[in-house]
Amino acid sequence: MNAERRKKLTEAQNKINEAKALVEEVKGEEEESKENLPESQQGGEKGEKMEAAVEAMDDVINHLDDAVSSIDTALE
Repeated sequence: MNAERRKKLTEAQNKINEAKALVEEVKGEEEESKENLPESQQGGEKGEKMEAAVEAMDDVINHLDDAVSSIDTALE
């Protein structure tokens, strides 16, 4: 792979890492928000929706990690 393509892949990797950081930030905020709900709401519909959102963000983070790893492989 030539230097220009390596540079583009590295740039893509940096952008993926930026996106991951944003998702992690939102996930943390959602977890904190859920923890601050009254206990009766944490187990209710609102709490369940918040937990589902956190789990979905975990999936996003895992997929972004996979993308970074795949780019690493391509750069080898």
